[in-house]
Amino acid sequence: MDPNIPNHVAVIMDGNGRWARKRALPRHAGHRSGAGAVRKIVEIAAEHGVRYLTLFAFSSENWNRPREEVSKLMGLFIESLQREIDELHRNNVRLEFIGSRDLLQPKLLDKIIAAETRTSDNTGLRLQVAVAYGGRWDIVQAARRLAGRVADGDIAAQDIDDTAFAAELELAEVPDPDLLIRTGGEQRISNFLLWNLAYAELWFCDTLWPDFGQKEFTEALAFYARRERRYGHTGDQAEAVS
Repeated sequence: MDPNIPNHVAVIMDGNGRWARKRALPRHAGHRSGAGAVRKIVEIAAEHGVRYLTLFAFSSENWNRPREEVSKLMGLFIESLQREIDELHRNNVRLEFIGSRDLLQPKLLDKIIAAETRTSDNTGLRLQVAVAYGGRWDIVQAARRLAGRVADGDIAAQDIDDTAFAAELELAEVPDPDLLIRTGGEQRISNFLLWNLAYAELWFCDTLWPDFGQKEFTEALAFYARRERRYGHTGDQAEAVS
């Protein structure tokens, strides 16, 4: 594996609404255009040899948006799954969703389960889509599960360490992101993968999500390749390990 290519890329896809506003279009038009950018980034990531891609599609806080916008977003998720699943499957992509499924409409949840089941044996790019997800929610759920295991006598409290905790998170079966990309000009992680991003390289760009493509992704990879990833060690120690 090329050390200059991140194994796992996470993306905060920001700017759909502003993209639409700049064009005097309704916000939903921006979300629809953003769905096209998702298709592009999946293809581009796979072409560059990225093995894991996690996209922040809908946060736990996004439920507070106007009801009409949320309803249209849920409809767009269903439509996108119906339209894209065949191509994802043909391209050997394994599709999974993370987030609070209890909050999702039954029709969307059925589509999610069907898509996950259909692609579960695929061995190419592993694509995680975060829907109704929040980093704090993720951590709280993990803590609750561990507390339940302690109460049931399955484990002792002193047995809980980083590894045990990480195993209860939504991304338990995939490595932590190496690179976080955020579009749209904001420079914060907005309650996304709070535990998993501990040692990720953070790359921010002004490009609004619907306009994000090969040029911007290549720039993000070039930024990543220049970084010295020390994980708390000195530069000399990191170089010796590598």
